[in-house]
Amino acid sequence: MSLFEKKIWQENLTFVEFYATWCDSCQQMHPIITQFEERMGNRTDVYRIDIDDPAMQPIIHRYHVVSVPTLMFFRRGEVLWRESGSVSYHHLVTILEELEEYELAGHHY
Repeated sequence: MSLFEKKIWQENLTFVEFYATWCDSCQQMHPIITQFEERMGNRTDVYRIDIDDPAMQPIIHRYHVVSVPTLMFFRRGEVLWRESGSVSYHHLVTILEELEEYELAGHHY
């Protein structure tokens, strides 16, 4: 099982960013993702995937990543949220809080 598989199949929420080094929007997102990881790292794991890494091609195809940045939250292997393009730090925190509240309310994914 790959590290990616281990991350997305855990009980903890996992945030995944699909990016490319040549992508301007990805470069703009880098400090936002870093801030999110630093401040929310105790609540979610952050995993970054460079779409130009040949080893990641099966994952990129499995999740139909066609634009970058593509951002996803996973829990137990299930995609709980997905969005492509630039988003704000506040938006990411809001999504994380909504996912946590949904589960605290007794719902399960």
